[in-house]
Amino acid sequence: MAEASNKPEEGSQGLYSTFDAFLKQALKEYYDRGWTTRRGNFIALLIASGTTSFAMAKDSVVSGEGTKKVALGAGLLIALRIGLKYAIGGPLGLVLTLAAGASMISYFIRNQKDIIKKVSVYKAAIADTHRRYDEIQAGWRDGKYQITDRNLMIDGLMKGFVGQVDDA
Repeated sequence: MAEASNKPEEGSQGLYSTFDAFLKQALKEYYDRGWTTRRGNFIALLIASGTTSFAMAKDSVVSGEGTKKVALGAGLLIALRIGLKYAIGGPLGLVLTLAAGASMISYFIRNQKDIIKKVSVYKAAIADTHRRYDEIQAGWRDGKYQITDRNLMIDGLMKGFVGQVDDA
């Protein structure tokens, strides 16, 4: 019987091989928990998680205050919804219809101050979770723990992150 190696094999990535995959799954889990009762949190989480990918586009468009930012925020929400539809796919992609997008935009416009406050909290949570994710990945790549241990730590990190978002 061969002994299991602690070193990662070429091509074996384990659970959530990238932080983007991890974050996508966190969004899906939070959505599955019932985003309609936590709309503000979900919208803020979408904005916080999507700002890195849309940062250059946002910076090139935003130069003023007021309505322009609200319109940009609404446009960003639509872009994020469409991006999530194709990125996540499956049941979530089917559920995120145009009506749900319009509902999210409407909610965002009515509650933008509260949502914007949560965005900064979620950005910090995402950054902290990313740092911890990278530490776990580095430890696994260095052979400090096996893939099963890494997967358990990543799963615990996921549960902690979703709980942290829920509590904020």
